Amino acid sequence: MNVILTTSQLEDAVKALAKHDFVAVDTEFIRETTFWPELCLIQMATPDYSCLVDPLSPELDLAPFFALMANERVTKVFHAARQDLEIVHNLGGLLPTPLFDSQVAAMVCGFGDSISYDQLVVKMTGVQLDKSSRFTDWRQRPLTEHQLSYALADVTYLASLYPMLKDKLESAGRTEWVKEEMATLSSFETYDLQPEDAWKRLKMRVRKPIELVILQRVAAWREREARERNVPRSRVIKDDTIYEIAQQQPKDQAALGRLRTVPNGWERSGTGQELLKVIITAIETPKEELPRAKLQTFPPCMVGGANFLVKPRCALFAARSHSSSKTSASSQSIVQIASWPVKARLAFKQSPSLLVCQSVWQIAAAYCPCARLLDLQAF
Repeated sequence: MNVILTTSQLEDAVKALAKHDFVAVDTEFIRETTFWPELCLIQMATPDYSCLVDPLSPELDLAPFFALMANERVTKVFHAARQDLEIVHNLGGLLPTPLFDSQVAAMVCGFGDSISYDQLVVKMTGVQLDKSSRFTDWRQRPLTEHQLSYALADVTYLASLYPMLKDKLESAGRTEWVKEEMATLSSFETYDLQPEDAWKRLKMRVRKPIELVILQRVAAWREREARERNVPRSRVIKDDTIYEIAQQQPKDQAALGRLRTVPNGWERSGTGQELLKVIITAIETPKEELPRAKLQTFPPCMVGGANFLVKPRCALFAARSHSSSKTSASSQSIVQIASWPVKARLAFKQSPSLLVCQSVWQIAAAYCPCARLLDLQAF
């Protein structure tokens, strides 16, 4: 087993890997008890070379690895790349380029929504991977041969899948579809989340401007606390607590302590008192400075109609084109499209992010009466 423990070994491995036009990459990390993921293992493979890199080794500097990630002559192939890219971004200050995500490619090729790596390997090669080491604590040393073999399989088969997926995309004329998604994954804005934008991660709705400003301020405070203490967000306060605070708007310790989602006595802690100051400051926001709450204004009949009329046609398009229904449109964008006014083209140009894959939706419009009614084919 080729396990790299020193910087010189890593330099040699990168030279071998860089001889190819692509390299399959995966990482093993732990983040259950931390805000920032702790990188524990890096796996890389090409058709004729593979290695494991131990980032916990005291004799290893990851600079050669980051140089490979930045090498524009070598395509970096990941499966479900988002968290791996977050790690590279956090530790190296860069994003791998060029990039290929096999999960996205598989979805476009019709292998289903968010297909797992082992399922994709089975469907494309017939090989059933051993997943018995899935819940390994990758911080422990030494790792067993079985654990190392499990980790390496995450890239050795990926190196075989990439040419197959690439050929399928080219044959179907869908390479550009994947490039659209890769552009989002490769954008620094995807990973440079500012505390002031942390509220956008919350899957909850508020109805009043004052509720929105409280939600924004409390979410930003939690984000800073979690980062500074390097603990999961939920260890500071849970999402439900933020939502309850925004609704109930407690102004003193007693009111904060009465909230259902606040543990007994927590309101008297130093952290609780800091949070209370944030809440009071938000409540005292002048009326003219309150943000405009983005309310869900779709009529119930429109929502039901969208699900009834649009979703089946997206599914029909997906079946006819041998792609995934998620490639056509997300649930939210289906409702958005169905509720757009006659000036839908202007709305589309102002908010292109409403669509998961614009090029696919253009084609899907042919199967969607609502899209034809809104003249979406004109795009």
